[in-house]
This record gives sequence, C-alpha cells and structure tokens, in this order.
Amino acid sequence: MFALALGLLALRWMPALPPGWALLLCVLLGLPLLFTRTYAVGLFLLGFAWACQSAQWALDERLAPMLDGRTLWLEGRVEGLPDRSGPSVRFVLGDVSSPRAKVPPTLRLSWFDGPPVEGGERWRLAVKLKRPHGMANGAGFDYEAWLTAQRIGATGSVKDGQRLEGSSGPRAWREAWRQRLLAVDAHGRSGALAALVLGDASGLTTADWQVLQDTGTLHLMVISGSHISLLAGLLYAVVAGLARFGCWPTRLPWLPCACLLAACGAWAYSLMAGFEVPLQRACIMVSIVLLWRLRYRHRGLWTPLLGALLAVLLVEPLVVLLPGFWLSYAAVALLIFGFSGRLGRWTAWRTWLRAQWLMAVGLLPASIALGLPLSVSGVLANLIAVPWVELVVVPLALLGSLALGVPALGDALLWVSGGLLELLFRLLGWMAALAPAWQPVAAPVWAVALAMLGALLLLAPAGVPLRALGLAMFLPLFWPKLPLPAPGTAEIRVLDVGQGLSVLIRTRSQVWLYDTGARNGDFDIGERVVVPTLRSLGIGHLDLLMLSHADNDHAGGAVAVKHALRPAQVISGEPERLAPELQARPCRNEDWTIDGVRLSSWQWSGARESNDRSCVLEIEANGERILLTGDLPQPAELAWLAAHPRQRIDWLLAGHHGSRSSSGPAFLQAIQPSTAIISRGANNPYGHPHPSVVERFRALGVRIQDTAEQGALTLTLGAHGEVRGVREGAHFWQEN
Repeated sequence: MFALALGLLALRWMPALPPGWALLLCVLLGLPLLFTRTYAVGLFLLGFAWACQSAQWALDERLAPMLDGRTLWLEGRVEGLPDRSGPSVRFVLGDVSSPRAKVPPTLRLSWFDGPPVEGGERWRLAVKLKRPHGMANGAGFDYEAWLTAQRIGATGSVKDGQRLEGSSGPRAWREAWRQRLLAVDAHGRSGALAALVLGDASGLTTADWQVLQDTGTLHLMVISGSHISLLAGLLYAVVAGLARFGCWPTRLPWLPCACLLAACGAWAYSLMAGFEVPLQRACIMVSIVLLWRLRYRHRGLWTPLLGALLAVLLVEPLVVLLPGFWLSYAAVALLIFGFSGRLGRWTAWRTWLRAQWLMAVGLLPASIALGLPLSVSGVLANLIAVPWVELVVVPLALLGSLALGVPALGDALLWVSGGLLELLFRLLGWMAALAPAWQPVAAPVWAVALAMLGALLLLAPAGVPLRALGLAMFLPLFWPKLPLPAPGTAEIRVLDVGQGLSVLIRTRSQVWLYDTGARNGDFDIGERVVVPTLRSLGIGHLDLLMLSHADNDHAGGAVAVKHALRPAQVISGEPERLAPELQARPCRNEDWTIDGVRLSSWQWSGARESNDRSCVLEIEANGERILLTGDLPQPAELAWLAAHPRQRIDWLLAGHHGSRSSSGPAFLQAIQPSTAIISRGANNPYGHPHPSVVERFRALGVRIQDTAEQGALTLTLGAHGEVRGVREGAHFWQEN
C-alpha cells in the first residue's frame, strides 16, 4: 500500500508527463511484478502510471491554443454557488458545449456588471476564452496548479448571455438557502455563517481574509476536514452517550448505529456545502476511520490513514497539487504520532495544548516547503478560535439554519452565532494588528527535510535522547544562505505582474523596486504578488521605491508595498497623483553609484501627459546597461536620446508593455538593444505587444523576452549572461 501511495504522490514533482508508450510500459512491467516478491515495485509503477494518465486527461481537456483569446458562443450549467463579492460575478460553468468548436467541459468565468447568476441555471453565453494561465514568480499562490486540480480547462470573461433554464432541484434549494442566510441579522457576519454552513466564502471581505491569514485561522472559515470530523464526532458521541446512560434501545447495537449516523451526517454536511474536493477527501477519511472503529480498531491507526490516503489519490490523483491536501494528511499523521503510545491519562485541556503544539511545530516545515505564510500568533489564536468556532458557532449555525422554518427560532440562533463570530473577529483582528503573518524565505530542499526530521525529534516521546537537537535542525530553515550579487553587478528581476510592471533591482547592499503592479478592486498585485515574492527572496526592506508614473498598472500596489517593505524613500514622475501617505518626491535627473553599479534617473522636461512624465531609470554594471522607460512615448524617447547621445543599451524594457506608442524606430536604431523585455498580461485587452513593435524588434535582430510566456525574468547585469525565466523549470501543469 505504501509503495502504491508513493507512485501516486510522485506526480507532484513531475516537470513533464511521460509519453503514453512509457506509461503503457509501466503497466506492462508492473502487473507481472504484483505476483513476485518485488510486488512493491509493481504497485509503485501502477500508481505512477495511473496518476500520470489522469493528469494527462486533465491537460487534454484544456482549451486548444488556436482558441486562446477568441470569443465563442457556448452553453452550460452553473455549478456551485456563484461568487458576487466584487463588481463581477464569478462562477464555474459545467457541461459546456459549443456549436463552433470543441471547448473544455468545465470553465471558470467572470461577468463584469452582469445580471444575477444562480447555481443550477443553464445559460447561453458569449465568452472570451483563455487557456489556464497564472502569474509565475516562483512564490505565492499557484493559480495554474489550482485550476488543473479542479480540472478547469479554461477561464474566460462573459461579454453577453441569455438564461435558458432556471435553477431547479438541489442546486436551487442550496441557492435559496444561501440567500436566506445572507438576509439574517447576524451582526454583519451573515457571510461568515454562509461560509460555515454552505461553504460559500464569497461573503467574507478582503480584510476578513487578511485577519484569518495573519492569525493562522483560515481553515476555520472554509469547510474542511475539521468541520466534517467534528460533526461526525458529535453524532457519534450522542449515540455513545445515550447507550452509556441506558437510553439507547437494547435491540439496536449502538456501535454500528453510531458509526452509520456519523458517516451519514458527514456526507450530508459535505453535500450541503457543495461537495468540493477537500470535502470529498474529508468524507472518505471519516468513513474509513469509522469503518476501522467498527471492525478493525485492533490494527492501529496508521493503516486507516494510509487507506484513506490511497482512496483519495485513486479517485483524484490531482489533489497532490493542492497545499490543503498535504497539510490535512500531515496534521492527522502528526496527531497519531503525538498521541499514540503515550502513557498515562490526558486531561481535556492538556490534550488540547498538546494538539496545538503538534500542529505548530510539525506543520511549520511543510508550510515553508509549500510557500505558505506563517502566522506568529497562530498557536494562541487557534487555542481560542478552534473550540469557539467548532464547538459553539458551527453547531449553533447548523441548528439555526435547519430551524429557519420555525418562526423566530432559526433567526435567533443565527443571531447568537453571528454575534459570537463578530466577537471572535474583533479578537483576531487585534492579534493580527500586533503580529501579522510572516512570509519565510524560500529554503533549499535539504533544509526543509532536515527541519522535518527535527520536528519529529522534538515531538518524540520524552524518553527519546537528544530531543533538543531538533531545535538546531531548524536553523538552516530560518537562516538560509542567501546569494547576493557580486560587487560591480546587479540582479534585475522583472516580476510577472500581469498587465503591469514591477522590476526588482538588487545590488550587494541595496534593494530598489521600480513600479509595483496594479490594484484591481480588492486584488492588489503589490500585496498579493510583489510583497510575497520579495519576502521569499529574503527582502524585508526597500532602500528606494521608484514609481515611473501614477497610472494604476504601475503604481496601484504602491501603498501595500510601502506598508509591508518600508522604503527609505519614494520617487515618482507624478508624485502629486499618488496617495499622500507615500510621501513621494519628484523624479529628477540624478546619478547614484552603489556597490560599483551606476544608476541614473531622467524625466522629460517637455512632458504634458501622464505617460510623458514617466521617470526613466538606466542601470550600468561592468559596461552592461539596462533601460527602464515606464510608459515613455516616442517623442519622449527622442528627447532621452538627445540627452544621452551615442548611448548603447544592452537590455531594453519595452515602453508601455510593447504598445505602438513606444519603442520608436529611430530610438531603437540609436540604442541598438540586443534584447527587449516585455512585461504584460496574457491575452490582455490592449493587444500588447503590438505587431508593429514586434516587427521592429525582429527587423533589428532584437531578441524578445516576454513575462506572459516566460514568467518572471532574471538577469545578472554586469555578468554579460543570459536571462532566465521562471517557466523554464516549470512543472507539467504550467505552460512553458
């Protein structure tokens, strides 16, 4: 069984999927081995072949490249509960078909200012389709992995649509239930109640999510294995309690009834909450544990855990792409490791403290390996929040939801549970303000493995010698050796921020940031992408933040960056259009020499419009130059040439994301760049880069590097080397 699990888990680290003939060979070799002493090898090969084939089916269902960016009419049914938390409604469309082309069966769509959309409705929609694509910076949330795990073959934006059928059946009932919950007076926490009862987290604000992340309590507002297990445990305990006190019918054996009731309750709760992949995983695990309690408890706890793991992986191998999968099974394994084989009786309070200690220490290396932020106040917050939510709020919310048909009773119970949630959020908000989440530095594999061994040593029974050595094994994880640019060189990293710009400039002793990406509604690129990426590189402070100009795609994330990375100074081509809290000073014609690297800023004195005022930054190291021009238009490019005659540029960051308003022919002829870097979003609505600009580059023999195709781009200025893209070492689910 263990070998089979290893074969299934190996999918997570595959850079590319093997061809079909190789998988067939694995099957042909594995089947005969099952009848020999090397059956473990056969199980591994079969598990590996099944996982890879399942993943290949998911990739085959992706949108064809020829349809990328095209608008098609298609039909489908809305799955789950649409998210209406912003100006657009976001939903999953299943059972998709189109008369004009073959499209993926499942799509994730957004409809800006669209009409109300309810789960279960059938729609005819005009959709601009996009292949699954996310920002690739080597850190942060992997959107492409998430889409692949959900078997979503494309995303898209709806242009027009017509409702063909209304919602009916369980989907309509669930949607109506959500609307009823959102209408309840629950101290402003009806959205959180909907998240706990129906798994609809769209009612939680960005501030709520940030508080939950900072305090390590995200798992409480997302229906997960803990909620399912709690409900199953409560139902089991009710039957066991009745039997213990003689209130259970003697003709009915209490143990099978308790296990059956607990399993039915877990599956019913999951179906009510949408039965998504994490809930399916939790139901399978609970069912196997209950079966083990009923028939096989004498065989220990590790076997049912392995059985549950295999059941989940065989049903859906792609769950290995989800961080929640690894954390949930790691948490259960840590609890088994921490409590099994211990002598003496454990009080409830001591058991609870022990469980939190196991989670805090044991999951820390796993969280760093997965690139997740760490909560400083997580242990204390969970000590309070977990029993508060799972023992009080969730039971009251479920009872209140079931009693909504009873006059006043359901509303009263939900009012109480909402009030308790509001008190909890106030407490968590106070904790988050004192100690926000910390993004650790990306550590090497050997450091993570060493820390995992150290965690097991720390959590071992008291009699194990040298337990304190486990603390020392954590040191390489928290203080990794960070490579710094050599004197006279600079690391230039053009981040993948979609349709925007953000460039990291790092010398031996200083860190500069040129632009911060956009802020679109509640989604702040500076907060969600730039800050986590910089912190994963060990950067906690900026020496200078330069904002080329005040347009949103260049400076929208500036406030979030300033709050998180505290730049010593802020310079901008348009300081008067920026938020006053940035305290930006105007761009001037200045020169700096830092660690043997020369940096110079320039602004066009004849500027009239916003793009004209872009603050230009030139960087030179060992005779190699890169020019960052913001959105500088062609007339301003000529003015820069007049101020810098006979200046050859090796690397040009194409102005205005490759727009035809920039990168003029005379400018390119004069600076003669060897490489042009374009920072843009895939299938952006502006058509960047413009075909005429691409043709200019190609006519001059200029190589083009594109963040939309290659992810974040890194070069060492002064080493006269090549640029590296994050997608060069991509996994199978990432486009490269």
